[in-house]
Amino acid sequence: MTNEQDTNAPSPEEQAMADDWAQALQEQTGGVNDDFASGAPHFDGEVPSQPVGNNDISMVLDIPVQLSVELGRTKVPIKYILQLAQGSIVELDALAGEPMDVLVNGYLIAQGEVVVVNEKFGIRLTDIVTPSERLRRLSRH
Repeated sequence: MTNEQDTNAPSPEEQAMADDWAQALQEQTGGVNDDFASGAPHFDGEVPSQPVGNNDISMVLDIPVQLSVELGRTKVPIKYILQLAQGSIVELDALAGEPMDVLVNGYLIAQGEVVVVNEKFGIRLTDIVTPSERLRRLSRH
């Protein structure tokens, strides 16, 4: 027999980071989120335990996606880009204190505010885009 390890188990570093975030979340909300503290994914909606027809969501849950947080945007001419140097300031269209956009693969899924935990930046989600709104936005593109 071979000694097989669970490749989906979090590394000690990932577990420590998850524990730090769980502690910060608990301090801010006064509650405990056991799923987050354990490093397990947390979903607000229910995931069916049994596959329903061809809609078995468990097949896609481990697919990695690019999650990014957007501070703001601006349009500038190329000549301005060529003049940028260390210390240059680029004005963005977002106002200070505005919620930041959270994108998955370039599509807006939520908005949130910046938080700092153990000298690392994070984002606390303040507004989730509903699935119907996400579909409407996708159909426009």
